[in-house]
Amino acid sequence: MPVEVMRGILLPFLGTTFGAGCVFFIRNGLRPMIQRALTGFAAGVMVAASVWNLLVPAMEQAAELGRWTFLPAVIGFWLGILFLLALDRTIPHLHQNSSQPEGPHTRLKRTTMLVLAVTLHNIPEGMAVGVVLAGWMAGNSGITTAGTLALSIGIAIQNFPEGAIISMPLRAEGAGKGRSFLYGVLSGIVEPLAAILTMLAAGLILPTLPYLLSFAAGAMIYVVVEELIPEASAGEHSNLGTLFFAAGFTIMLALDVALG
Repeated sequence: MPVEVMRGILLPFLGTTFGAGCVFFIRNGLRPMIQRALTGFAAGVMVAASVWNLLVPAMEQAAELGRWTFLPAVIGFWLGILFLLALDRTIPHLHQNSSQPEGPHTRLKRTTMLVLAVTLHNIPEGMAVGVVLAGWMAGNSGITTAGTLALSIGIAIQNFPEGAIISMPLRAEGAGKGRSFLYGVLSGIVEPLAAILTMLAAGLILPTLPYLLSFAAGAMIYVVVEELIPEASAGEHSNLGTLFFAAGFTIMLALDVALG
């Protein structure tokens, strides 16, 4: 496996791991304002990545369709939305700052459902990395080495606060440092797995690349709208989540242009 591919797959996972490691250095957990800021930042990165690294390349791949260039992007986007909606309905999970679990009724522990919630929205991030790497490996001129690196770095940056957001509350609820760290790391393992599976699928059926790119975009936008933005806006009114959303969006945009 090329070094570029290994780097692209592992960087986002390392971001989650380092974030989860905050549990060893921060004693009193994350304040609600900081959680909102980090969640807003993650949302901004995901929206920018969905547009510039997934939807735009998807339409570039379908340029031969002429005025119907948008069609694969629209179809793939909706499939991604519906796929995450189905997972949301079938996997029990619990969002941050919420006491009401979602999905089917279960007797799973609160900590387990918190991890499942983060794991759910790590799936589309892994898929995004995998499909972009698959396009690069196929020699597609629309996807550059620098572009794949920009996406991996961007997702790794937003995974850092995600790792902290999952491990710190677990610690605050009484879990040990080692266990909290392990749960944070486990929530990110799904990303490299999803990336590898998506690469294999795209490699087998290259004409589906525009659909897979936009599928990953739809899945990521679902997570942003259904989970991250409500969490960034929860509690006492504050514009902090909005400001950090803008920061995440512009940092990802800058990475994409500078490295792409």
